[in-house]
Amino acid sequence: MNFLTLLIIFFVLFTIELGYFKLAFKYRIIDHPNHRSSHAKITIRGGGMIFSMALLLSPLYYNWEYGYFLLGLFLISLVSFIDDIKPVSHKIRILFHLTAAALLFYQTGIFHLPLYWAILGFIFVIGSINAVNFMDGINGITGSFGLVTLSTLYYINKSIVVFTAEYFLILPILGLLVFVFFNFRKKAKCFAGDVGSVSLGFIVLFFLIELILKTNNLNYLFLLLVYGLDTISTIIFRIIRKENIFEAHRNHFYQFLVNKKRVPHLVVAGSYTIAQGIVNLIVINILPLSIVNLSLVMVATMSAFILIRINMEGQYEILNVKT
Repeated sequence: MNFLTLLIIFFVLFTIELGYFKLAFKYRIIDHPNHRSSHAKITIRGGGMIFSMALLLSPLYYNWEYGYFLLGLFLISLVSFIDDIKPVSHKIRILFHLTAAALLFYQTGIFHLPLYWAILGFIFVIGSINAVNFMDGINGITGSFGLVTLSTLYYINKSIVVFTAEYFLILPILGLLVFVFFNFRKKAKCFAGDVGSVSLGFIVLFFLIELILKTNNLNYLFLLLVYGLDTISTIIFRIIRKENIFEAHRNHFYQFLVNKKRVPHLVVAGSYTIAQGIVNLIVINILPLSIVNLSLVMVATMSAFILIRINMEGQYEILNVKT
């Protein structure tokens, strides 16, 4: 893909995003601040639709090489976009998510593996998609996470092992650059919305699964480490407090930093991105770990992060422990 082609596609996506802004204003697809919000102004919701749009339009100038995945992406983006406009029931949402995951597995060949891999895959994909969605709460964090992750995957595909078509990785990166231009700001022009965070999670997981299946290297799960630490530790604390983990909240560590410590959105988003970037560099340059060592590293990392959170947020707040 030459520079001129990249430039043309970028401006096409940029134009589509601007067109969406006009439609969003007209039909009031906006985000109103509430008690769970980390922002104070009405902002366009759903700007992240450009992630899936960048790939869904790809057959127009490439081919249907990834047709089953694209169908899954369309379904999961559709139900998420509808949910951005009007709440969709959990049952309908999970049905679409499971169908999209099944199409992803058919595309990547997971159904050819022993049944337990498919079961674990459904749990991993649905959980990870929702984790990315839950982490979409402040300016800049979704776009920068997507850029550092997909850029790392592009480098691996280009320099280490080919696991997917190069153009297919470049397209969502271009969509992310468009989105970041409008979102990585003190006063964001738009938010990703469910359509953005969910579709981005789905896209990242597709490439990650393709990479892991190609290399048989589970170390690449660390490309999701920072989001994983925040999400899993938050779930653990909510379970300890006997809260419903499926209810909306703002108990994530990044939300604590923004809402309680008053750290600027872009500083928190940038810190998460830099941390994940450092992890990615380590992953690229280390030898594959065994399953046992990989598990030990993950447990040790999670334990350290939990201790950091308890120290910063306090036992009473985070564990509901009376002192």
